Amino acid sequence: MTKRWTRRPDGSTWGDWGDDDELGRINLVTPEKVLEGAREVHAGISFCLSLPLDFPGGTALNQRRHPPVIAPTEDMNGNAAAFYNVRMREMEDWGDPRYVDVWADDVVTLALQYSTQWDSLAHVGAEFDADGDGEEEAVYYNGYRAGVDLVGPSDDARGDGSGHRSFAHHLGMEHMAFHGVQGRGVLVDLAHHFGHEWKGVDLATLQEVMAADDVVVEPGDILLLHTGFATKLLEWDRRPSPRDLFTTCAWLDARDESLLEWIADSQIAALVADNYAVEGMLGKDADKDPTRHSFLPIHHLCLFKLGVPLGELWYLHELATWLRAHNRSRFLLTAPPLRLPGIVSSPVTPIATV
Repeated sequence: MTKRWTRRPDGSTWGDWGDDDELGRINLVTPEKVLEGAREVHAGISFCLSLPLDFPGGTALNQRRHPPVIAPTEDMNGNAAAFYNVRMREMEDWGDPRYVDVWADDVVTLALQYSTQWDSLAHVGAEFDADGDGEEEAVYYNGYRAGVDLVGPSDDARGDGSGHRSFAHHLGMEHMAFHGVQGRGVLVDLAHHFGHEWKGVDLATLQEVMAADDVVVEPGDILLLHTGFATKLLEWDRRPSPRDLFTTCAWLDARDESLLEWIADSQIAALVADNYAVEGMLGKDADKDPTRHSFLPIHHLCLFKLGVPLGELWYLHELATWLRAHNRSRFLLTAPPLRLPGIVSSPVTPIATV
């Protein structure tokens, strides 16, 4: 295939696993890393790391992402939203008084990033001169192009008459799903040290917490940050206030260049938090940098440059409590996204096994 770029971003992993790579550092989740995760299972106890997918509630966290709406499918005669609590004995063509069956089918309209989620490498790209011709192009990880490899919004974005209005022909979630996301998870319990304080965590602070709790991260591990934010979402019971949403619990301080360097050097396969964006959403008014740069530096570093998928709004309370009670930080993590071709993000129901 024709190479999509002649220059790559400084410090990126573009091309490290081949010109057509679509996995990034998920490539580091090797069979040996799966075995390392399996060796962390001693008690046989599993923890669900997902919020109910109708949390956080409302649209205050993101006005574009609406809560899921569930409805029946159409019935056998094409009547919309009707196939629910259907007595088979009463069905027009299929029914018979002998049958005792009662049927229900449903369909959901779901914003894929509404709740507990993975962000794929197609979620955030950048304007970058990948051709080396002095002109910036809109590109994603490994040089995949906006409008070519990620198509939309447009009619028939997949090009097969299926009616998709957007479609990631490359970097979609299906590649991560097919590879499998199972390996060793490592948890850093920021909530234990900082409570629900709205606090930016720089590298020095992160390393202090890790040293205090004897947490060690190795290449290919999946790093999870417990801030307590998802626990507060449950307490707010789908009725969070906008102020509380953006002034509660810890977040990674992406203004700290040494933190960005540590994320790159650590060779983690994925980065996860139980908060909204892993990093702080500080707004443009707090951004004093006059140069062209990324609004969300950790998203830019991880998704665009390194190929490190991000997990957001995971639920970590029970896992963190159990790990602390047993002086542990490592576990087997199983967290595949949906194998739905063309999507740039996915709800996920991760499982931690200890």
